[in-house]
Amino acid sequence: MPNRGPVVIVTGASRGIGAAVARLAGARGYAVTVNFVQDERAAHDVVRDIERADARACAIQGDVSHEADVLRLFEETARILGPVTALVNNAGASGRPGRLEALAERDLSRVLGINIAGTILCAREAVRRMSRRHGGPGGAIVNLSSAAARLGGAGEWVHYAASKGAVESFTIGLAREVAADGIRVNAVRPGLIATEIHARAGDPARLARLAPTVPMARAGTAEEVAEAILWLLSPGASYTTGAILDVGGGR
Repeated sequence: MPNRGPVVIVTGASRGIGAAVARLAGARGYAVTVNFVQDERAAHDVVRDIERADARACAIQGDVSHEADVLRLFEETARILGPVTALVNNAGASGRPGRLEALAERDLSRVLGINIAGTILCAREAVRRMSRRHGGPGGAIVNLSSAAARLGGAGEWVHYAASKGAVESFTIGLAREVAADGIRVNAVRPGLIATEIHARAGDPARLARLAPTVPMARAGTAEEVAEAILWLLSPGASYTTGAILDVGGGR
């Protein structure tokens, strides 16, 4: 029988912030879908960690920029774990750092497809299932933005910054649209966070280079971001919607 407690989908949850969110959600009593695109082994490692905490979890492959994958993600989650009551739109892409004139169209399409279209498609499916307007129980959505949306990403990722600015606009608009339907929509805006994204983007020295620019003089951890996300999902944030929460050490 599917679990009838809270069920959360965390996109891009095989590593980094997404994995930290999935593990913490399991520890807080959620049944968790660990979405991944390529790294199946890492996703199943996260699932095993959640199951060791006596929570239910499953790993489901899917590219959130593809509508068919998003539909399957929600349908399989409902079949395996039960109706979705929460969504964390964590999946994201940045591409390699560089100035705008060096940006390739394929990289732009990937960043916009995952960061914007993927966020919107997943939120759409969550609303269709959670909205009291459609007979659902209500729920919560947390979107992942970035400090780049506020800082602009000059010289590194202006296209990525623009995509995260779109995520913030979408968060505010959707929060107002579905507030009366029992759905809260918020975003977390992480700053400099110690994950492998910097090395994967081709700049492994970025953390050490930028840490001195943070007022707290260090990079944050994925677990610190996860704590903020789980608070926004929780009843403790019951009167919070349309918020953009900075988790950036003051930068």
